[in-house]
Amino acid sequence: MLNSAIIFVAVSLGLTAFSFILDRKKTALGLRKGLKMFRNIVVPFLNILILVSLLLYFIPSEIIVNYLGPSSGLMGLLFAAVIGSITLIPGFISYPLSAMLISQGATYTVVATFMTTMMMVGVVTFPLEAKYFGRKVAFIRNSLNFIVAIIIGLAVGWLM
Repeated sequence: MLNSAIIFVAVSLGLTAFSFILDRKKTALGLRKGLKMFRNIVVPFLNILILVSLLLYFIPSEIIVNYLGPSSGLMGLLFAAVIGSITLIPGFISYPLSAMLISQGATYTVVATFMTTMMMVGVVTFPLEAKYFGRKVAFIRNSLNFIVAIIIGLAVGWLM
């Protein structure tokens, strides 16, 4: 893991230097935009990580294993699908959250279902989606994505 991080940083710095040689103004503009995006992301990212860490600290791992572990079966899968559908968390937060859930005993099937429904199903955003696309289209899209997310979760669990 450390070697890949070093390679990533080295390649990034090398390409940035090459870009700087080609066009200093565009490279400086790109770096400023990237820094601004990073500043906008880092605070919510850290807040959610802290909140999730605190929740996982206070929720005993036995509860997580009971509701999301191997013995949870179909109920655990449906629980993860429903929670993922109503959760409004940015995508970049889902990976550390999922790693924490797996480390606490959740199965890959459940975590994959949670992540997929979180990305593909929008219960919270349904009213806005219905406003622009119509209730029928929003309902069909969300329903199909809910079913597909469960299939994806099952496939990931089968592969893992």
